[in-house]
Amino acid sequence: MPDDLDHQQDQESQPQPHHHYCGSLFGCGEEQGVGVLREDIKDAAFTKRAADRLLHMDEMNQEQLDGYLTARGVSRRRLLRASSFMCALAGIGTWFTKLAHSKLAYAAEALKGGTAAPPKQEDQSRIHVVESNNQTVHLGVYDTTLDPILKIDSGDTISFPNTWSHFLNQMQPGVPVETLAKLRVSNPGRGPHSIIGPIYVNNAEPGDVLEVRYKRIRPFDWAAVFNNPGSIGTGLLAQDFPEGQVKYLKLDVPNMTAEFNRDIHVPLKPFQGTLGVAPPDGFYPPVSAGVTSSVPPGPHAGNTDLNEMAEGSTMFIPVWKPGALIYTGDSHAVQGDGEINLSALETRMQELRIGVVLHKQKNFAWPVAETPTHWIMLGLDKDLNVAMTLAARNAIDFLATRGDLTKLDAYALCSIATSFRVTQVVDIMRGVHAMIPKSLFAAGLRDKITVV
Repeated sequence: MPDDLDHQQDQESQPQPHHHYCGSLFGCGEEQGVGVLREDIKDAAFTKRAADRLLHMDEMNQEQLDGYLTARGVSRRRLLRASSFMCALAGIGTWFTKLAHSKLAYAAEALKGGTAAPPKQEDQSRIHVVESNNQTVHLGVYDTTLDPILKIDSGDTISFPNTWSHFLNQMQPGVPVETLAKLRVSNPGRGPHSIIGPIYVNNAEPGDVLEVRYKRIRPFDWAAVFNNPGSIGTGLLAQDFPEGQVKYLKLDVPNMTAEFNRDIHVPLKPFQGTLGVAPPDGFYPPVSAGVTSSVPPGPHAGNTDLNEMAEGSTMFIPVWKPGALIYTGDSHAVQGDGEINLSALETRMQELRIGVVLHKQKNFAWPVAETPTHWIMLGLDKDLNVAMTLAARNAIDFLATRGDLTKLDAYALCSIATSFRVTQVVDIMRGVHAMIPKSLFAAGLRDKITVV
C-alpha cells in the first residue's frame, strides 16, 4: 500500500537495496542455491503435489477413475437424500469442494500405484491464535525493539482472527477521505498499515528461509479503495487528481464478488498485502533504532502487494535477524497489478491463517513465491527498470539451478514463456514479478523442482 510521505521525496538519494546484498537469488552462502533436492523435506514441502500430478499425468486408467467417481457420486446422493441439513451443507460448500479435491488427488495417486497418504487433519495443539488489540498491533512499522507477542516452532500454524483495518482500525465505512488523509500526514515516517507482530520463530537464524503457507484468507463484508488528495503526493497520478476520493464497497463474501456500481462487479481474490520478517540492516533509513517503516518491500518481503499470494499459495522469505520476527497487516480483498491509485480494495480479515516451516541455511537473497500453477520470482527497487532486471536475473537463476537448464537456455525460456508483471508502483520500492508456469515442465522434472 501507499508511499511513505516523508521518505518518498528523498528516495532518489537513498542507497539502492540490491547494492547491499548478493545479486544472486539464492545468495552467496555455502550452498548458493545449487538446487540440491532435499529428500527429507521434498514430499512434505508441497501437499498439493498429488492434485498437480492428477492434472498432468501422461496416462490414467479411465475406467477405474470413472468407477471411483461414480461410487463417490452415488454415496454423495445418498447422503444428501438422507440428510435433513441441506442448507447447512450448502453453507459449507467451499470446505466440501476442497475435501473432494483432496480425496480425488489421493484416488488418482492410488490408481498410479503411488503411496500418497490420505489428507491429514490439522494438529489443533499447534495452532496459535493471535487477536488484534493494542498489545499486538502497531501503526505502520516493523518494530524489532518490542518483545515478541508469540513464539512458535517450525510446523506451527497461526490464526489471526478479526484483523484491523488501516490506521489502527480507524478506517471504517463512512469515514471521509479527508480524515484518512489527515491520519496519513499526522504519522510521518510510518505507513498506514495496522501491523501485527513481532512473532518469534524458535531456532530461526540469519541465512535460514521461512516457508509461509497461506491456509485460510476470509475478508470482512466491506472494503475501501481510495486515493489521497493530489497535494499529498501519493499514488501514480497524484498530479492528475487534485481531489481525493474513497469508495466503500459491500463485499459478497460467499460469492466472492464486490459491486463497484450497478453494472460493474469485481471478482474477489483476497490476500495479505503485507507479510514479512525483520529487514536486514541498511535496507532503508529507520524511523528510529530497530524501527522500520512498513511501506517499502524488500529482501524481507513485507509490503510486496503480490496478489498471487491468495489462499493455497506459499512465500519463501529469507531470515535476516534471530527469530526471523514475523509481521503482517494490510489486508486486501482484491488488487490489480500496479495498484496505481495508491490502494487495493482494502479490508479486514475475518481470519488469516498461515503455516510456518523453517528451512536451515538456504542463504536466499530475495523472497520466492509459489502457487499451484506458477513459481514467482520477485524484483524490487526504486527504479522500475532495475526491479525488472532483478526479476529477470532471479528467474534465470531459478531455472538454471532448479530446471536443468543452462543460463543461456533459461534466458531464452524466460523470453518466450515467462510473463513479467508490474506488481506495484506506489510503495517507494517498485515491484516486478516473473511468472514461471509449472505446466512448461514434464511431470518428472516438475516434481523434482523445489524452491528449498
